[in-house]
Amino acid sequence: MFNIFKMKFSSESIISPFKGRLINIEDVPDPVFSGKMVGDGVAVEPEEGIVYSPVNGEIIQLFPTKHAVGIISSGGLEILIHIGMDTVEMKGDGFESFVEEGQKVKAGDKLIMFDIDKIKENHSIISPVIITNMEAVDKIKKKESGTTVEGGKTEIMKINLK
Repeated sequence: MFNIFKMKFSSESIISPFKGRLINIEDVPDPVFSGKMVGDGVAVEPEEGIVYSPVNGEIIQLFPTKHAVGIISSGGLEILIHIGMDTVEMKGDGFESFVEEGQKVKAGDKLIMFDIDKIKENHSIISPVIITNMEAVDKIKKKESGTTVEGGKTEIMKINLK
């Protein structure tokens, strides 16, 4: 009767989870991310310690250390947001989560707060935003590196789905 529930997404916009400056994924100081071993995307050098949801979707993974979160978008994209480099070593110190696995979120919702200064003491603050299910992606259009982005507001990627 109503086919709107069977509607297939053809593209999705990903908004920045951070306020800061956009960086090419190839320039991330970690070969796992820069080599696109986890997936493709961009990174942000945050200016403040808040992570916003980049899409409407559901939290599918919240790491116990709260340094990373996985979201599946309404259109089926799996997105990993990783705060800083090697921050798993911090064992959750300086991170506070506002969501849990299975929770529905809207683009712009606050997910995690983190102590940006505490991270900078021993780690790079550069934070990847990765599409992990690249088999669902036809094409990614990314905003230019160096672009200033607003967390929860600025589109950083447009994804065409297969």
